[in-house]
Order: sequence, then structure tokens, then C-alpha cells
Amino acid sequence: MSEKSDFWNQVDVVPVTGSTNADLAEAARHGAREGRVLIAEEQSAGRGRLDRRWVSPAGAGLTMSFLLRPALPREQWGTLGLLTAVALEEALKAACGVSAKLKWPNDVLLEGRKVCGILAQAEGGAVVVGTGLNVSLTEEELPVPGGTSLLLAGAAELDREAIAVAFLTHLAAVYRSWNERGPASVIERWRRNSATLGSHVAVSFPNGRKLSGRAVGIDSEGRLQIDPGGGGAVATVAAGDVVHLRPQG
Repeated sequence: MSEKSDFWNQVDVVPVTGSTNADLAEAARHGAREGRVLIAEEQSAGRGRLDRRWVSPAGAGLTMSFLLRPALPREQWGTLGLLTAVALEEALKAACGVSAKLKWPNDVLLEGRKVCGILAQAEGGAVVVGTGLNVSLTEEELPVPGGTSLLLAGAAELDREAIAVAFLTHLAAVYRSWNERGPASVIERWRRNSATLGSHVAVSFPNGRKLSGRAVGIDSEGRLQIDPGGGGAVATVAAGDVVHLRPQG
């Protein structure tokens, strides 16, 4: 609890808002300090990557954004999504007794199904990171096929306050280490729990280009490295939609 209490300086909980990320981005533009957290019982205009809507019934998820002002160079900020996933994986294991896997670039999986999405956005000298964790959603309430919730995965803890405290505690510790020592430790912890590395994947880019191959690594800036096979050069991917393919053969 000490990590949580001396790093997070303002934690606000609101019944409903358009987007917790948008609200904190606005606060960042007006000079808000690092360590501010906003939790909403419900979002009316939440979004995920590529401007997709993120929907969850009121009170059924943990919808949270937090504001960081990193000391590391901007080119390393791309690893903050991986950092958030690592901290959440550790918190879910400690608080809920479930073992999550991490899908590049921004998903947390339970039993191969998405339980949380993460969205990081730079705002001047700050980064706002949002998470949408499915806590007590039933099968019928899931917003997309292939999703799950802590309830459906048989988690030992479903109290959202307890989960939030665990998450923020782990997050503060991992972020401090990242800020002081660089992203290498975070990347290694992400690798250990990755569902993506070693898998055959297909990547779709916003411009319509596609790439497939075996995910073989993560570089120091958090970019995915893909071996297309057939003697082709390993490609480095900074952003894209990734689908895990069934093993070949």
C-alpha cells in the first residue's frame, strides 16, 4: 500500500464520463501532476485502439486512466503499454489468483480470451494510459466475441476496489523501476508472460498492408519483431492489429 499511497496523489471516481483518457488528457494540457488517476463507473464514449468503441455495463468493469510524466526519452514511451500489462498481470495473480498472458501490443488475456485492453496516448510532456478490465460481465454482456471477464474466468476476487488497489500498487512499483533503470526489465517481464512471442501471427496495418510470420522478439522500444520465413528479413512493427494464427502443420 505504501507504493500506492506515496505515488498516486489524486484518485477520483466518477459515476459516468465520456472517456477517462480524454478527461486526463485535458487535465495534462492544463499542467496536471503525474500520479493522477480517474476511475469511471461507466463510460459513454470510451475508445480503444484505432478509435474503436470500448463498451462495458455500469459497475461491471474497472475503467481507469492514469497520468504519467516520464523521465525517460520519448522514444522509450512506447513501452508504457507493456509496462501496464505487466503490472496488471502481476496484480491479477496476487489479488485474484488468475494467470494472465499478454498479447502485443495492448491486450491482457485469460485462457486465450481478452479480459483487458490498454490504450496509451502522449499529451505534450505527459502520457495518459487507460485500461478497461472486464470484472463481473456475464457471457451475454461481453462487448465483443473472444472476450472474457474475471467472473467467467473463476477469479477469487471480484471486488473492484481491491483489484484497483492491487493494480495501482504494482503499477507504481513497476513504473518507478522503469523510470530509474529503463525499459529492459519491463520488456523481459513482458516476454516471460507473452502469448504472442513464438506464435504465428498476422498483422494488419492502418494503410491496408498485411504481414504474417512468427513473432520472434520485442525490441528496446517495445516494437514487435516478426520473421516472415522463407529467408526474408525480420520485420519490426511499431503498431498494427495482431491476430494469433493456429500453429502451422
